[in-house]
Amino acid sequence: MDEHIPVLLTESLEYLAIRPDGIYVDATFGAGGHTRAILSRLNGGRLVAFDADPQAQVRAAAIAHPAFTFVQSNFREFSTALDRLGIELIDGVLYDLGVSSMQFDDASRGFSFRESAPLDMRMNPGAGQSAYDILMTASETELADIFFHYGQERAARRIARAIVQRRQAGTLPQSTIEFGQMISGLLHRPGQRERIHPATRVFQALRIAVNDELDALRDSLDGAVGRLRTAGRVVAISFHSLEDRIVKHKFREDERLDVITRKPVSAGDAELERNPRARSAKLRAAQRKAS
Repeated sequence: MDEHIPVLLTESLEYLAIRPDGIYVDATFGAGGHTRAILSRLNGGRLVAFDADPQAQVRAAAIAHPAFTFVQSNFREFSTALDRLGIELIDGVLYDLGVSSMQFDDASRGFSFRESAPLDMRMNPGAGQSAYDILMTASETELADIFFHYGQERAARRIARAIVQRRQAGTLPQSTIEFGQMISGLLHRPGQRERIHPATRVFQALRIAVNDELDALRDSLDGAVGRLRTAGRVVAISFHSLEDRIVKHKFREDERLDVITRKPVSAGDAELERNPRARSAKLRAAQRKAS
């Protein structure tokens, strides 16, 4: 398994402008790389980390630090969890959005079409509908909307129609590889080399729908900004345009915030050589104005 390297780590810490006695939130614990780096800069401060994935709780248990609290929850429950912890205001929050590399690397989670697994894709496997549940129950129109809006897939209607036909015939694939092959068969044009696998956008769209990622991000950002004290900062790393657009608009349009990054920050050559997964990462930061 690859070593899990935190993306844009130096830049994240720089834009968070960490105060040793401050209170911070890592909204996306993942493998814990950003969390450990923030903790190393605290002295008298506090860090609360969120992750819906039960496996993240196991990894978090390995961090024995008096300033650290882990919450196994979706980051849209941001404010509710902080209320339970008695935290009113925070000095900064970091989002490292999307699926963690550890979830992609675990074939059994169903996020990837590279290896065979059930079509699941849930960040928390114990809650909500799986990808297969959605494929089996959503209408043709609903499926087309998911693929078009969340995957920016131009063949969304054709794919949705084929899924419903296979469903009605009792031949809808139940595994990631078989479903990926089905989509590839629908979209592949003979003699043409594709830059990305034909099923990439469909898998992204299903994952976003399964986890309600975009609405969860909107809810969480709103809660986070409401918790920032004056000069507190929110830093967000996104990996595709849908997430980045939400972050950009929130930072620009929320009158409580001043944008710090006029353009998104991307990984430098040295990081890209060390960690190719950083190539699509964009970091944006904003600061809470004085009220």
